[in-house]
Amino acid sequence: METTQISQQIRLEPAEAPALAALCGQTDEHLKLIENRLGVTIKYRGERFDISGEDVELVAATKTLLLNLYREALAQQDITPETIHLYLQESTLEALAKGKTENNQVVVKTRKAYIKPKGKNQKNYVQLIRKNDINFGIGPAGTGKTYLAVACAVEALEADRVERIMLVRPAVEAGEKLGFLPGDLAQKIDPYLRPLYDALYEMLGFELVDKLIEKNVIEIAPLAFMRGRTLNNSFIILDESQNTTREQMKMFLTRIGFGSTAVITGDRTQVDLPRGTNSGLAHAIEVLKDVNGISMTHFSSSDVVRHPLVQRIVEAYDKFDEQDAKPKVAHSEVSQ
Repeated sequence: METTQISQQIRLEPAEAPALAALCGQTDEHLKLIENRLGVTIKYRGERFDISGEDVELVAATKTLLLNLYREALAQQDITPETIHLYLQESTLEALAKGKTENNQVVVKTRKAYIKPKGKNQKNYVQLIRKNDINFGIGPAGTGKTYLAVACAVEALEADRVERIMLVRPAVEAGEKLGFLPGDLAQKIDPYLRPLYDALYEMLGFELVDKLIEKNVIEIAPLAFMRGRTLNNSFIILDESQNTTREQMKMFLTRIGFGSTAVITGDRTQVDLPRGTNSGLAHAIEVLKDVNGISMTHFSSSDVVRHPLVQRIVEAYDKFDEQDAKPKVAHSEVSQ
């Protein structure tokens, strides 16, 4: 039985050779990526593109996607396979097929970068951080929960909404022995905060970050050093919070003072606490889920904004863990 092919034509204007080349990619690699992801065929001659496929919504979605990407190319935005991956992920195919665009653009502005959250969950996360004093970002690696928290912290500092940024992390070993690292506890924990440093350098520049650290405007603090402090007019990020105990999490949350914002990030599947120790993050999610003024954003594998393989890896591990958690039927019970 032959399947019916639906075709749509599109003309990309104004026709500019550099923008068209950027859209198509080297040896048409960008078009091939779209074809593979959406199950369509794309042929073109100059600025005229012909899209065909078996699903009318997917064909329409491809048309809208090409228009959006070409608009980026005309604005001299670099089009990469990652750009296409993010565009595909940012909107559902249904929304793309209907030609919808999101008017509620959310942008985090810092000295050296404009950060645009990708997808509905990331945008909602940023808006909640701006609105609430305490915010949780829970989900797998690569979902942007820590990077966006740092971006919001830098934005708040530059706008004089806070006087300092605090980066906090529990000193828990993840297979490596902290005792073998040189220096005091703050220096031992420093390598574990490298992703936060990298984000700060990107948004503020190396020299300014180092200067702000010297002046304690940006402070690095192991969680153990937080006891007894009250933090006013600060933006505090607790990273890797799945490795806090119940007592540590309660202690941290009760440090929050007037004019402060706290973001607690973590991945419930990456707990490095000793066996039998309950995670403070998991406990806090249950205890605080209905408390007014506290937001909780749950990310999933569909929110991963790294290499497409990262999303597939997260999904594969989740699937394996679900199957592994199912009760095993004893051999003797089966034989009966």
